[in-house]
Amino acid sequence: MKGLYGDGPVAVGLTGQIHGAENPGTDLMHDPIGPECTRNRKFPGVLACQWSKSPGWFPDGTMGEVSHSMDGAQQSPGIRLDDRRLPWTRRLIRDYCHAFERLAPYFAGSPSHAASWIDALESRRRRRPDAAIADLVLRQLENRGAPAAARTAAARLRDADTVAVVTGQQAGLFGGPLFTLHKAITAVRLARWLADEHDTAAVPVFWVDAEDHDLEEIRGCHVLDGELQRVSVSLDIDAPPDTSAAAVVLDDSIRGVLDSLRAALPPTEFTAEVLDALAASYAPGMRLVDGFARWLDRLLGDHGLVVFDASDPAAKPFVRSLFKREIGNPGRTAQLAADAGAELTALGYHAQVSPAAGAVALFRLDGARRAIRAIDGTFSSGGRTLPAQALQEDIDTEPARFSPNVLLRPVVQDTLLPTVAYVAGPSELAYLGQLRGIYAAFDVPMPIIYPRASATLVDAATVRFLNRYEVDFAQLQPRDDAALNRLLAQQIPEAIEQAIAAAEQSAAGHLDTIRNAVPTLDPTLAGAASSTAGRIARELGNLRGKVVSAAKRKDSTLRRQFERARAQSFPGGAPQERSVAGVHFLNRHGFMLVDRLLDHLPLDPGHHWLLTV
Repeated sequence: MKGLYGDGPVAVGLTGQIHGAENPGTDLMHDPIGPECTRNRKFPGVLACQWSKSPGWFPDGTMGEVSHSMDGAQQSPGIRLDDRRLPWTRRLIRDYCHAFERLAPYFAGSPSHAASWIDALESRRRRRPDAAIADLVLRQLENRGAPAAARTAAARLRDADTVAVVTGQQAGLFGGPLFTLHKAITAVRLARWLADEHDTAAVPVFWVDAEDHDLEEIRGCHVLDGELQRVSVSLDIDAPPDTSAAAVVLDDSIRGVLDSLRAALPPTEFTAEVLDALAASYAPGMRLVDGFARWLDRLLGDHGLVVFDASDPAAKPFVRSLFKREIGNPGRTAQLAADAGAELTALGYHAQVSPAAGAVALFRLDGARRAIRAIDGTFSSGGRTLPAQALQEDIDTEPARFSPNVLLRPVVQDTLLPTVAYVAGPSELAYLGQLRGIYAAFDVPMPIIYPRASATLVDAATVRFLNRYEVDFAQLQPRDDAALNRLLAQQIPEAIEQAIAAAEQSAAGHLDTIRNAVPTLDPTLAGAASSTAGRIARELGNLRGKVVSAAKRKDSTLRRQFERARAQSFPGGAPQERSVAGVHFLNRHGFMLVDRLLDHLPLDPGHHWLLTV
């Protein structure tokens, strides 16, 4: 009998070998806890793993290796951390992954329950987007020269039975932080799982939030230099406030930014290839968002990832009626989100968004994004007063002049795409919990929200250090030496000092007795007795010196290992996946890193992984 494990089948007879455990693991799994643990499937080789949702489970806070293979690939060693132990994980995220029932009223279903996936698929099949949207998506990919696998995947969106696994992000310079890559890979893997488990065509889609106006956030990135110091690389953008990312066109200065990146990165055998590919994506005359899309095409297009530029004017007519409904019932969307936020706050969670009363969930685009407010039956935007009829007519004739805000953007996305699941980061997941009523108000099925894979990429030496000295990963984050000092203090046992001191004291007493007693037998032996006593005292002193020297050497080594682990894991004091660009790791490992993460990055909601690659 075979079972699905990760992205492929596992046959009976394979044996789990984790921390000495050896069990064929042929019990039935009746209550699945994640996409990779499926109802009534056998999981040979993983009984000792407690039915993990991820391929290659290791007990919390420990490291191990698995002996089974998944489509011929061995699982990388790593450390699995329960996110409830990580101080930066907020309560809402913890409960979503570990106690979903507390948040069930605010989401479409738990990603850990098989029934939720069945319901989500049925909901999408009952309400399909316009098939012509697939042609629009495909046209974007063809214009960018996206890989054939991506174009084939986009064409499948025409089919009535195809669903989408969507994720998205702003168009960060050179691909943005590492978590952008994690999100995209999670979407690809989740789409594969849906196709295998539910026998349905599933297309991974990356929604580029090209109309975002936070240029400060997307104009730069950080990498680590040869000394593991964080270095900032940024693009100067001369644009008025509230300019959208889609309006930013690269000029010749991008070449200088690429040169700065080259200077910051430690040279490796992959540097030239990675930077040449970046230069091809981010070239003068291209828009910043085009560079981002081309870069994702380069990384994951061959794996079927469809990258969609949400600023495309041709997409707006498909959501014209949605925009008009928002204008026709002004303030309703904001109120629904505010009400949900108040309920979550009353339950002890936090409200991620706090919309102002009367805010309309649309922007007007006239060179910049202009918020729209409803006031006494009319509307105000950019200092102008606009009658409702005028706004409705503008939407009818020029829908491209309007853009959804953060509350309406997911609904627009899932109107255009047959979204069955959205791969979200922690902040996104929190605000999406305020939107279920908004989805219902616009008659759009809310997708399952799937937490993106979360991982820190470190070298094997760091994993060995953390395990050998039982260092809590979270203790690496604070920017002080408290954890290091505790570690150093543990390495010099007080018993050694006490033993040497006791030996010296005891030897001194006994040697004095010898010096006094020997001359009574033969006075000529007095000198020999004294020299022997002195030699023994010197040897004990030498031993003390060697112990002190060893402690100092150990202190130096431990300090270096601790600082290296901290620099890799929390550059600048922030979690690596948020604070270092993915391009840093591509420079270190080459483009093969993407394939390795596709094989080994666990889909494991509620846990953070330390992985060696």
